[in-house]
Amino acid sequence: MSLLDQLNHDMKEAMKSKDKDRLSVIRMVKASLQNEAIKLGEKSLSEDEELTVLTREYKQRKDSLQEFKTAGRDDLVQKLEQEIAILQSYMPEQLSEDEITKIVLSSIKEVQATSKKDMGKVMSHVMPKVKGKADGSLINKIVQQHLNS
Repeated sequence: MSLLDQLNHDMKEAMKSKDKDRLSVIRMVKASLQNEAIKLGEKSLSEDEELTVLTREYKQRKDSLQEFKTAGRDDLVQKLEQEIAILQSYMPEQLSEDEITKIVLSSIKEVQATSKKDMGKVMSHVMPKVKGKADGSLINKIVQQHLNS
């Protein structure tokens, strides 16, 4: 089942159960997917393109969450945490830190990285492998740790 099909199904369920928060998030994601398809001039998006849009929506909320926590806006923090939880249910299962470390180490060997100057090479090699399955800042931190040693 594609992401759009899953969203349509879950939207109907949210309407039946009168779950306004879930319905709102699903509608937002559907709109983002449709806008992306229009932008690309396609009728529908590939799985990879859908994942890119979903990841973007997730990242935007994570960034906003940090901003709201810093500003002390607890009312908005709670709302965003709910939205993030709903979005996570559509994301692929996240990789553990150990799994990411293995991918990073193998990428460092493959691109023959030796110093921090090779950070870009390593990141561009790792990111396609973990797309949507890991947070970019965590990957960045792990790459830096292993390029320092």
